[in-house]
Amino acid sequence: MSVEEVKERIAKMNARQRREIQLYLIQLRSETPAWKREAARRNRELLAGQGITLAEARKRLGV
Repeated sequence: MSVEEVKERIAKMNARQRREIQLYLIQLRSETPAWKREAARRNRELLAGQGITLAEARKRLGV
């Protein structure tokens, strides 16, 4: 099956099914060595006090 065929099938899915696909793809990405390195780096920053507050995160996101 080609990537284009996969895209066409996903486009025909309902919202719940597409959400399941999204979650699956996020899970796959989070298992890669690059993702794990980045998560570890960010965790070290947080532990070193280099994180931001929830209020600052909301401000940056405009929420």
